[in-house]
Amino acid sequence: MDSVAVYHGNIGKTLCEKRLCEAGKDGSYLIRDSESVPGVYCLCVLCKGYVYTYRLHQDADGSWAAETAPDQQKRLFRRVKNLISAFEKPDQGIAIPLLYPVSPPGHALPQEQQPKLGAQSHNQNHSTPQGKNQPTPRVKPKKRPSL
Repeated sequence: MDSVAVYHGNIGKTLCEKRLCEAGKDGSYLIRDSESVPGVYCLCVLCKGYVYTYRLHQDADGSWAAETAPDQQKRLFRRVKNLISAFEKPDQGIAIPLLYPVSPPGHALPQEQQPKLGAQSHNQNHSTPQGKNQPTPRVKPKKRPSL
């Protein structure tokens, strides 16, 4: 996982949310270690003021999968980079496509992982996920208007 440019290691939810909010664009994403499940990772993406978290896990054969919407068929990937590439496209079972990679502080993204020209926030009809096996939205801190 260390070779993945958006891997932030063992950071908690709060720091993850802070980094994504600082990026400030819908579709900004990073990967971190899961706090609750050892050996599992979290793909976190900013969408409409929430940080959505999807668990990434590796099976016994070494293939990677993400927990997505229940109506999506489970897909396996040989490498995490392939999983990220697939989720850069719309309608993959996550809140918004992965558009803007967020690298850890002090690390530059490799050229092939720079945001693509023309990448913009996707305007999707989206409702907050509810129920079992759904990603948990995390509230983005909002600034109060100045008086």
